[in-house]
Amino acid sequence: MTKKAATGTEKSQGVEKTQRGEKTEKAAPAKKSAAPAGKSAPAGKSAPVKKAAAAKQPAAAKKSASAKKTAPVKKQAPAKKPVVAPKKAAAAVKGVAPAKTVAAQPPRGESRTALVRRARRIDRELAEVYPYAHPELDFENPFQLVVATVLSAQTTDLRVNQTTPALFAKYPTPEDLAAANPEEVEEILRPTGFFRAKTKSVIGLSKVLAEDFGGEVPGRLEDLVKLPGVGRKTAFVVLGNAFGRPGITVDTHFQRLVRRWRWTEATDPDKIEAAVGALFPKSDWTDLSHHVIWHGRRICHARKPACGACPVAPLCPAYGEGETDPEKAEKLLKYEKGGFPGQRLNPPRSYLEAGGKPAPPLGAG
Repeated sequence: MTKKAATGTEKSQGVEKTQRGEKTEKAAPAKKSAAPAGKSAPAGKSAPVKKAAAAKQPAAAKKSASAKKTAPVKKQAPAKKPVVAPKKAAAAVKGVAPAKTVAAQPPRGESRTALVRRARRIDRELAEVYPYAHPELDFENPFQLVVATVLSAQTTDLRVNQTTPALFAKYPTPEDLAAANPEEVEEILRPTGFFRAKTKSVIGLSKVLAEDFGGEVPGRLEDLVKLPGVGRKTAFVVLGNAFGRPGITVDTHFQRLVRRWRWTEATDPDKIEAAVGALFPKSDWTDLSHHVIWHGRRICHARKPACGACPVAPLCPAYGEGETDPEKAEKLLKYEKGGFPGQRLNPPRSYLEAGGKPAPPLGAG
């Protein structure tokens, strides 16, 4: 064989090898892409191995897919939906549903200035809702007010108002009540509860008024707290509503609401009085007390507050503790907001003109 022929043979063999190599390289990717799709691989010894590997991959993929599906369920279970509060609730007015938005809760690190502004804004909002707020005990003079306030402990103002007409009709002055037969007074005061202790208190304070103050109720805090059964709360009720001297009435409603609003974390009435008093001008104290107490009785109840009907919901850190649905919340409203009678048998004219209803006398329906 000549050199040229040998060279030609080698070239043709090289071309064939090159062509076989190219076919092999081109076929390799096809096997990789075909395996996951479940198609049969080209004939060859390695095909069954790749097919088995491809069969294992979907099983692993299913396990990982199912794991991914179940994992978020565990994470989402404890998650809570964001509480939605009305911008300015109008549910207190029948037939008007408030617009909804996410309530901006005051931060725990709220500055002193921000707290003062928020507290005063709450009071302004409540003043618009309750422009006719007033003491809910019936009285015609300071003596009747101090007695009624003492009797209001551990009972409602409504029950006191239903009881005092008979008491004052029989004992109109401190001198009369000081000389009364305790058993007769107890019988009158029985509906108010704790009637024996209350009888002792009202007869005792009447004696002090008759003997030490000439039958007149004193207009100073230091004198009022000396009367039997009279503490700072009762004294401020008398000073603010009978004498026009500012005072903060820290009753159970007031204590509950100012803590819900994070005006203070104190639980002692004297400390609450000092903390809240520092947020407002002294001239606002009496009206502030009325606004807060009225709101606590009508909307922001102890057990089930009507959050969906609350005019200060966007300013309240405790929004969501009660019913947030406006229609359901409206059904929880009490007194004039819910169309029911108020607590006074003889309320002020402004209250009646605003749609309020007088309470029924004792024993009536």
